[in-house]
Amino acid sequence: MEAGNKGAHLAGGTSVGLNITLPFEQHDNPFIDKDKSIDFDYFFVRKVMFVKYSQGFVVMPGGFGTLDEFFEAFTLIQTKKIDQFPLILVGRSFWSGLIDWVKNTLLEEGNISPEDLDLVHVVDTENEVLAILNNFYNKNNFSPNF
Repeated sequence: MEAGNKGAHLAGGTSVGLNITLPFEQHDNPFIDKDKSIDFDYFFVRKVMFVKYSQGFVVMPGGFGTLDEFFEAFTLIQTKKIDQFPLILVGRSFWSGLIDWVKNTLLEEGNISPEDLDLVHVVDTENEVLAILNNFYNKNNFSPNF
């Protein structure tokens, strides 16, 4: 989350933080707008808020929490429980093993449909991210909700 907050902060934009208290993280990242920092005790509540107010996920390399949040949004979009928004994984080399597993295991075993793969974009550059977001927003007549 810090990368997104830092980018928003440096560009003079709105920087919202959905924080959770963990034993190995002692403080919120410094790039969150002070009046837009929200603290949670439980992951499931935090994920509900992430998804409720998101108009796209730009996912940087991360750990189990990152995967959990990504797959939550992916599943809700795939099952049409929420409206579709862009799911973008940044870093082809980082995400290639996961994507290969999804294709070679989940798809091959019939646990997902081929069109489910169209819900995710894997990119390397910020220009690719911006193009996907802008194309989606223009096509769907979206504008930022903040």
